[in-house]
Amino acid sequence: MTTSGSGGLLTFVSSRGGAGRGMGKASWKMLCGTLFVLCAAIAGPAQTLDFLLKFDGTNGFFPNGPLVQGRDGSFYGVASYGGMISACGESFPFEGCGTVFKMTPGGELTTLHLFDRSDGAQPSPGLVQGTDGNFYGTTTNGGTNGDGTVFKVTPGGVLTTLYSFCAQTACADGSSPQAALVQGTDGDFYGTTSSGGIGNCGNYGAGCGTVFKISPEGTLMSLHSFNLAEGIYPDATLVQGTDGNFYGTTTDGGANGRGTVFRITPAGILTALYSFCAQVECTDGFPPFSALVQADDGNFYGTSGNGNDGTGTFFRITPNGALTTLHLFVFGEGINPSGAVVQGTDGNFYGRTWAGGLQSNSCGTFYKITPTGALTVLYSFDNWTEHMPSLGTVLGVVQATAGSFYGTTENVGTSIAGKIFRMGVGLGWFNEELPNYGKPGDIIKILGTDLTGATHVRFAGNAASFTVVSPTEIDAIVPPFLTTGYVKVTLPSGTMHSNTKFRVLPQITSFAPDSGSEGTLVVITGVSLTQTTSVTIGGVSASFVVVNDTTVNATVPTGATTGEISITTQGGTVATTTNFTVE
Repeated sequence: MTTSGSGGLLTFVSSRGGAGRGMGKASWKMLCGTLFVLCAAIAGPAQTLDFLLKFDGTNGFFPNGPLVQGRDGSFYGVASYGGMISACGESFPFEGCGTVFKMTPGGELTTLHLFDRSDGAQPSPGLVQGTDGNFYGTTTNGGTNGDGTVFKVTPGGVLTTLYSFCAQTACADGSSPQAALVQGTDGDFYGTTSSGGIGNCGNYGAGCGTVFKISPEGTLMSLHSFNLAEGIYPDATLVQGTDGNFYGTTTDGGANGRGTVFRITPAGILTALYSFCAQVECTDGFPPFSALVQADDGNFYGTSGNGNDGTGTFFRITPNGALTTLHLFVFGEGINPSGAVVQGTDGNFYGRTWAGGLQSNSCGTFYKITPTGALTVLYSFDNWTEHMPSLGTVLGVVQATAGSFYGTTENVGTSIAGKIFRMGVGLGWFNEELPNYGKPGDIIKILGTDLTGATHVRFAGNAASFTVVSPTEIDAIVPPFLTTGYVKVTLPSGTMHSNTKFRVLPQITSFAPDSGSEGTLVVITGVSLTQTTSVTIGGVSASFVVVNDTTVNATVPTGATTGEISITTQGGTVATTTNFTVE
């Protein structure tokens, strides 16, 4: 590790032999305690930050990762340690294998589950709420084989261990998942393990991480084992793009040994899109600890823990892998933004750094950054024993439907084991859909604040049938002949809309003829085809005409080979289950 002057430059040193990985939580705390003992709390004039509650060890220690807002309006999350279960034997001020908790918007905490190693230990950052209303997550350790688990927990706290890793020979299924899960449009959950698998890691040996999918019932399939060339040690949560593929990052490996961005299909075909440190003096940053987020413009945005001077970067990358560095952090803005950003309802991105800030000894910041890279510090965290931002790889925040952002801090003191804060930045109420995609006829959960008295629900301007379930939930039926767009809810107090566009998934029901030569006209029949933007036959782009919402005519292109027909719309991509035969 190196530091220099008022810039406070940090270089992450890897325990696996390279930059960007390997410091344990205790090491991070010693580092912050040594470098940033006196820190000042500073907030911009239009921002307010409130600490809602503090952990005491018995109810959790190190609240880690972004919270998720449930159907009931409460927030759900995990603490990596604590709970006072001595089976874990951790050498921290508070014993315990970790907890699952719920917090009301006003700050009342309920401990839902205490891990005891047999059902997992040290839950990975963050939960995901499934379409069934339950929460799903992973633990880094514990379980039947001691190498981590996938679990399901109800809003009432009933936990079921769905899978224990390293169940296959030589841990071919992976071990030690470090990231949250994501539920795909097919209903299964997708995730990564940071080690295990059968890939070749070069000098690191074997077992450098996997991508897997798991059903809500617990059937797991390994999709890919990473190797050194394409990137190794994936620590961040995957994100499913509008094209149906999943996008993620690795913290090591790739062409330059500094981590990668990759794309993987639901079937497991992986493509390394970008290798970091490809620009002069690594101005593109390295390594990318955090998850990506797909913005309204279709591009992905993310951060790296280091830039060319060790302070971190904010970048944009297209689905095809063209990366642009939008911002290089400096100490006064906060450094090492190792958590994922979230796009707010105003179109800007919000995120955290774990060090730096508006004064030379600050312990991290909460910031806003525009899609073009203009950054504003909204808050600098103060004394490291009280308000230090959570360390490690995840510093994510969540925007609640009431407009404010919620996040967690980790602490080193002997009496405070972490806090949850709320940050108001002046943004208004909105509604959120669970899931934010679907087909005509699907029932979608609309989440919000004070939904009682709703008079209209519209999907992209189309009226939908709906039922008000509670003040925080509406069940709505996706209307027919729909295009991708915002969901608006009309209330006695006014109209609010969703934070993201609701994606209408296209469907293909048939095509005719089922064979033909170059120039043959193929009639493709389906649902929600109005927004078609491209058609491929046998993997080759074809010219097409949209006839109506149920019909697209395409012409077999030159060079096409026997294969599936695929249609891409603004709502997603769909392919035929049978091949078109090219004669």
